Amino acid sequence: MTALILFGLFTFLLFLSVPIAIGLGLASTAALLFSGKVSSSYVAQGLVTSIDSFPLMAVPFFILAGNLMSQGGLSERLLSVGKILFGRFNGGMAVIAVVTCMFFGAISGSGPATVAAVGAILLPAMTKGGYRPAFSTGLIASAGSLGIVIPPSIPMIIYASSANVSVTELFLAGIIPGLLIGIFLIAYAWFVGKRESVGLKEPTPTLGEALKTIYDAKWALLVPVIILGGIYGGVFTPTEAAAVAVFYGLIVGVFLYKELSLKKLYTILADSALITSTIMIIVGAATIFGRVLTIERIPVQLADYTLEIVSNPLLLLLLINVLLLVIGTFMETLAAIIILTPILLPIAAGIGVHPVHFGIIMIVNLAIGMITPPVGVNLFVASRVASLSLEKVMRSAVPFVIVMLVALLLITYLPFISLGLSNLINN
Repeated sequence: MTALILFGLFTFLLFLSVPIAIGLGLASTAALLFSGKVSSSYVAQGLVTSIDSFPLMAVPFFILAGNLMSQGGLSERLLSVGKILFGRFNGGMAVIAVVTCMFFGAISGSGPATVAAVGAILLPAMTKGGYRPAFSTGLIASAGSLGIVIPPSIPMIIYASSANVSVTELFLAGIIPGLLIGIFLIAYAWFVGKRESVGLKEPTPTLGEALKTIYDAKWALLVPVIILGGIYGGVFTPTEAAAVAVFYGLIVGVFLYKELSLKKLYTILADSALITSTIMIIVGAATIFGRVLTIERIPVQLADYTLEIVSNPLLLLLLINVLLLVIGTFMETLAAIIILTPILLPIAAGIGVHPVHFGIIMIVNLAIGMITPPVGVNLFVASRVASLSLEKVMRSAVPFVIVMLVALLLITYLPFISLGLSNLINN
């Protein structure tokens, strides 16, 4: 009965369009009051203790770092490097879009931020090069979802905190899957560009021009090297790396590229504070929801029941993927991770799936959820940036969703894609 109240009330509130954090909090409070196992003050205490975490401190820092670098001129210079490498080929601009999203994703750790930053610059250029606006928008919305797969990734930090696994290991496990999805998107985008003979064909640069462009973008290109190299090299923790990224973005934007004014800094700080507060409220409410599940032993009972019904590991993984894909269409990514991790991780562990591998499976599923309606946040951002109707953007994203689903199946059933790099380094 407690489970029915918890999930029933939460679902009812979602249908009423109640903000997800409020819905989670109200459902959790109602379930606790009904069960009577803990006092109602448990909710207030949990909201505070759930975000009192050193790894979670990385979240506001990475949000601020991403905004600083987005407004500080780094994305424009990454685009210039992409043009030098691919701009002279048919379909080259589509390749540039994916590669730039991958690089910026490794800077910001956020899907919507990647779509907004890259889309604002690349969409006009792709339209000028002959690409259909809907195709370009769908491509950037899809490639932007790599912002949560390629480390550093805010959802990875949340999952690591929920599943009690190493953030560093999870970051390491996301590199190859992120590159794999990127390669799949590049292959399809290049094929379409080649077939339709479109692309802003840049003149072949001289060696001097190429070196000058790369040299001008050196501070932007160094960001992933400093952040990820520092983490994997043991120089600093992911949380410390996030603070370093903020300092680096500030220095580069203000003193080196000189594109961050005091007015911009104020706007960046205000936006970052708003995003951070929203995320932390969701994290706190979703954590309480997860703790209620644990108190009622719902995850354990569900895991036992599921393993009794479905004993085939391949089929069970397929069912988990389908569930995650469906939930990703209507639930916010961070809330989905915190709610579903204590439910699904015991089931996955029961068939021998490594917690880090399962984390990558979950995050890739939810990344696809960013480009599937009704709550595909990347679709909304891309639609706004491109000034296209949401329906057109949704239709244009369908082929990219299919491409990403193929990559998801490979990542799910070939664990070495996620764990191979970590095993190689640790051994």
